Order: sequence, then structure tokens, then C-alpha cells
Amino acid sequence: MDAAYIGIDVGTGSARAGIFDKSGRMLGQASREIQIWRPQPDFVEQSSDGIWAACAAAVAGAMAQAEVGAEDVRGIGFDATCSLVALDADDKPVSVSPTGENARNVVVWMDHRAIPQAERINAGGHKVLDYVGGVISPEMETPKLLWLKENLPDAWRRAARFFDLPDFLTYRATGVDTRSLCSAVCKWTYLGHEDRWDEAYFRAIGLGDLVDEGFLRIGQKVRPMGEAVGRGLSEAAARELGLNPGTPVGVSIIDAHAGGLGMIGAALDGGQPTPEAMEARLALIGGTSSCHMAVSREAAFVPGVWGPYYSAMVPGMWLSEGGQSATGALIDHVIFSHARAAELRAEAEVSGRTVYELLNARLDALATSTDFPAALTRERHVLPDFHGNRSPRADPTLRGVISGLALSDTVDDLALLYLATIQAVAHGTRHIIDTMNARGYAIETVFACGGGTKNPVFLREHADITGCRIVLPAEPEAVLLGAAILGAVAAGDFSSVPAAMAAMNRAGEVVAPAGGAVADYHAAKHRVFLRMYDDFMAYRKMMAG
Repeated sequence: MDAAYIGIDVGTGSARAGIFDKSGRMLGQASREIQIWRPQPDFVEQSSDGIWAACAAAVAGAMAQAEVGAEDVRGIGFDATCSLVALDADDKPVSVSPTGENARNVVVWMDHRAIPQAERINAGGHKVLDYVGGVISPEMETPKLLWLKENLPDAWRRAARFFDLPDFLTYRATGVDTRSLCSAVCKWTYLGHEDRWDEAYFRAIGLGDLVDEGFLRIGQKVRPMGEAVGRGLSEAAARELGLNPGTPVGVSIIDAHAGGLGMIGAALDGGQPTPEAMEARLALIGGTSSCHMAVSREAAFVPGVWGPYYSAMVPGMWLSEGGQSATGALIDHVIFSHARAAELRAEAEVSGRTVYELLNARLDALATSTDFPAALTRERHVLPDFHGNRSPRADPTLRGVISGLALSDTVDDLALLYLATIQAVAHGTRHIIDTMNARGYAIETVFACGGGTKNPVFLREHADITGCRIVLPAEPEAVLLGAAILGAVAAGDFSSVPAAMAAMNRAGEVVAPAGGAVADYHAAKHRVFLRMYDDFMAYRKMMAG
């Protein structure tokens, strides 16, 4: 058969593998779950061995579905969440858990144990923070490293390597310690535009021993995404993945950024985007959380938006990365913590429809008495920061608010709360876009992928609330495609990541904003959205005395 490329994506709850041809068409895919431990509030842990085993099983399943053999696979790319992995000198797991279990050697991206460390770092006013939106997040790696050093000193001493999860995967695949420019710049404070670590920063925050070691434990070789790592798959990894030794492996990328590679380069309006046109595009990658990726020719410093990161997604362009913590998780929480959740689950099982489809149908029925469906929530409002705010407020301590509850627990009541929550998530995206546009962007088109894009209500509300057209990629699994693009570049079948994007990205359905009365309604609702934050902060101030 023609050349095939494997993209391996490790998300929060599963590892997935997708197989693509040279045009970006998917040939097969498979998924395997990953175990998660939550030993106490704000602690979220996984096992790197368990993650690798899930990757291997997913690859086997995808190859069987695609009916391709090892000899057909020309390259492999990995993407993953920005979770912290600890290994000892023999590449064995080192516990990062208060339980002391070595299997639990991954601090998951969403783990917030390092909030105090992040607050101390932010108080230092370090210059390097200019390149993470001005405020470092406890979801980034230096606060987590500092937490480990201060709270698990034995683990700190035993650990010979600390990896971002995408880089662990390429290390496990090749045996070569190469760090991704994407991961290092976005999550570790590596200065990509200067090709160096900031020694003064590490010393100032209490991690000077990493400097003294020449940054051996966190990466001495930082390379651009898609470059071939070493000599490809090692003998051991090839056996585990069912592939041939030496199969090229591309330098990895963060999962959301892979989604950007998988769609933002698609031809639209009659041609491939120029660098200038790229500044009017936003890649929205939805899942457990949402990421908002935009690129620019010059560095754009946007308060509360991570970056600007040089060459961290599209080579040669600066990346600004907005985000919303736990958006998909929030929608699920609102649904499945409701008194009617069990009833809905049972109805979904009997009817062969999803819970979301049932709720959407209820909204359609309720909307017959309104001018447009969004108006159902005129008195129901949600501030969606249940897990803190990542952008643009950059405050992990924020919490959610629901306004307009009635003394009712019917399915219709749940449908209204579900709609208000989706709208709140979309208003959060509007807040991010407005903040970016105020600092030099001109975003008018959103390329969207991920779980939420399978929901027509999610798409409609995002288009109407942001005022942007929503473009769905022809290949809905854009994250997997983005990872596969790295494998195709590593194989030498494309000269560069942009060349591979041009060949493998394709636009699909376009959802246009409604405008008119709907836009006016959401303008008012956005004022409520902003006011709810102000009110919440006023309550917090009152309670602080």
C-alpha cells in the first residue's frame, strides 16, 4: 500500500492511535483507557508504564482496523498532555505520590498540588514569566518540580530524568533523550527564541541544583517538532509496538498543539493561508479542557494568555495559548451530578442515543416557545471557573457560580442548566478571543476539533457567542492527524511541518454565527458573564474581612 503514518495521542483518560495516508485520510484508529489515581484533593497521578502499555495496545488495534503491516508504516509521531514523568537512572518509575508507590510516577497536567509553589514563583517578578502570559500556572512543570523537591526529597534525589509526557514517549520509543521545543518552551520556561534555559530563574526559585547539573535531568538537547529522533524505534520499543526497528520517530508535541497542526493550515476562501491570514485564525481544541491556539509573525504579549512561545506550534511563528480548565469535565459534572442523571442514563441506553442527544432534544422542544434556543437561559447564568481560570484571568483559585436556580430537579431543569453551562464555556472563549484581539490579533475564524465539536449545540453557541465562523476539519481527529504529521516529516516524506500541514489539512463543515437578535442577546449575556466574576471577587473580599 501507499505510505502510512501513525499518530499516537495520550490524553487525560486514554491513549489513542490513528493511522493516516499521505493526504491526511484516516485509515484506522483505536483507543485504550489509562488509569488515574486521586490520592487526595488536587492530586492527580498516573503510571508511565501503564501509559506506554495503553499506547502499544492502541497501535495494535489501529493497525488491525487499517489492515496495514509494519512494513507500511514510514513514520510515527507522539503527542500527549503536559504531565510530569519521573524516572531513575535505570529508567524505572520514581514515585511522585504521597502514597510512595513507584508505579505512580506521573503528575498529571491538571494536578494542582503546586499552587503554593506557583504563587511564590509569581511573586518573584521573573523576566522569564513574560513568556508564559506573565503568570506561571501550577499546571506547568517548574512549580511541580519545586513541589517534589520540597515535599518528596527522596524522590527528588532518586530521579535521574524528569520528562514532559510527550518527551517520555519519544524516549521510551527510541532510547534517545531529546526534548521537544514545544514542551520545553510552553511548560518548562525554555526560551526558544534564544535557544537556552534561564539559569538565573532556576536559581532564584530554588531549583539551582538543576543548573549545577547542566540541566541534565530536564533536557540538554531541545529540538524542533518533527525532526527525527535518533535512529528511530529501538529494538525493544519495536517489539512492544509491533513495528519495525528503525521506523522514524518525530520529536513530539503537546496534545492541544497537535490539534492545531492537524487543522489550522487548511485551505479556506480559495487558497492556503498566508502568515498574515494565520493571525485571523484560532485553533480550538476541546476535550476535558479547552485550548485556544493562535499564531503571529511578531511576539504578542497577552496578559493571562500563555506565551508568546517561539516556534512552539507553527515553525517560525509565535504562539499564544489561551485555555479553559476542565470545560468538558464541567459539562459532564453538571449533567451527571444532577438528580435526573441516572434516569437520563437509563433512557439513553434504551433509546440508543447519548445523554447529550437526549438533552439537545429536550432543548429543541422547549425552544418552540422562544424566539431562538439560546433565550431559554435568560435567567440562568453560569460562571464556569469550577477548576479555576486559566485564561485570561490566570487565577487557579477561582470557583464557579450558578445564578437563577429554581426549586426544581426535572429533566427540563437539567437541560436548561446544561445549555447555560455550554454558553458559559463559549463566553469564556469569547473573553479569550477579545483579549487576544486587543493585543494585535484579528481572530475571526475558529478551527475546532475535539469531543465538543460532535455536539451541534456546543458548535452553535460558540459561533453565536464569539461572532466567529466555526470551521470543522474534514478529518475530525485533528489531534491524531497532527501527531501523524510529525511522523511524516520525520520520515522525510515532507520537507517541513508547514509543507505536511498544507498537504494533510483539509477544511470541512463551516458553522456561521447567527447575528441579529441572537448576537444582541449574547452581548447582554456576556456583560452578565463579566459581572459574575466581579461579584464573586466582591464576595471573596467580604469574607476575607
